[in-house]
Amino acid sequence: MAKTNASSNAKKGGGFQLPAWLIIIAAFIVSEIIFHKVFGAPEHFLNEAKTEAKPGDYLGIVYLGGFVVPFLMTMFITVVAFSIERAFSIGKATGKGKTSDFLLKIKGFLDSGDLDSAISACDTQKGSVANVVQAGLKKYKAMDANTVLTTEQKVLNISKEIEESTTLELPMLQKNLPILSTLASVSTLIALFGTVLGMIRAFAAMATSGSPDPAALAAGISEALINTSIGIFTSAVAIISYNYFSNKIDDLTYSIDEIGFSIAQTFAGKHS
Repeated sequence: MAKTNASSNAKKGGGFQLPAWLIIIAAFIVSEIIFHKVFGAPEHFLNEAKTEAKPGDYLGIVYLGGFVVPFLMTMFITVVAFSIERAFSIGKATGKGKTSDFLLKIKGFLDSGDLDSAISACDTQKGSVANVVQAGLKKYKAMDANTVLTTEQKVLNISKEIEESTTLELPMLQKNLPILSTLASVSTLIALFGTVLGMIRAFAAMATSGSPDPAALAAGISEALINTSIGIFTSAVAIISYNYFSNKIDDLTYSIDEIGFSIAQTFAGKHS
C-alpha cells in the first residue's frame, strides 16, 4: 500500500507530459518552417536563386548555412523546450516553501513527537521531498504501534520505506536530462558535419580552372562558419542546462537523505 501511495504521489507531481519524440518532431517542423519561410524569404537575397544574401542581412546569411541548419535549430529548440519543462517540474518537485525551512519544521515535530502535525506539514509543502518524508512518517507511525518487531527491525523498515519512496520519485526528477546530455554532444557533431560540407564547397570553388569563384568560395566558408556557430551555441546551452538541473536534483536528493536519516535515528533514539 505504501508503494502504491508513493507511486501515485510521484505521478501526480509529474503531471501530464508530452512524449519526448513528439516534442522533437514538433521542433523539427517549426525549424523547417522558420528556415524556409523566414530565413529563406526572397527579400533577404540579391538573386532569385538565393545564393547570395544581402549585405548585413543575418537571416539570409543563416539560410546560406544549408540543409544542416534546420537540424541544428531543431536541437536548439528541443534544448530550450526541455529546459523549460525541467525547470517547471523540478520547481514543482521542490514544493511550495523552502526545502531547508520544511526540513527544520519536520525535525521540530519529530523532536516533540507530533507526527500528525509533521504529516500535515507534508501535505502543505507538497513536492518530491514532502512525498518521501510523508511516506517515512507514516511508516514511523505504523512501526510505533507495532509490538511484534524489534526496534532494529522497525528502524530498518522505516529506512527501507524512505529508500523505496526515493526510488519512485527520482525518475520523475531526472526525466529528459539524458536528452539534454545527448544533445550537448550530438549538436557539436552535426555542426562539424555542416562545417565539413561548407569547407568542401569552399575548396571545390578554389579548385575550378582559372580564377576561383569568389561568390562560391564565400558561400562555402559562410556555410561552414554558420553551422559551427549554431552547433557550439546549442551545445553550450545544453551543457549549462544539464549541469544546472543535475545540481538541483543533487540538492533535493541530499535533503531527502538528510531527513530520512533523521527520521530513522529519531525513532531509534526514542525506542532504545
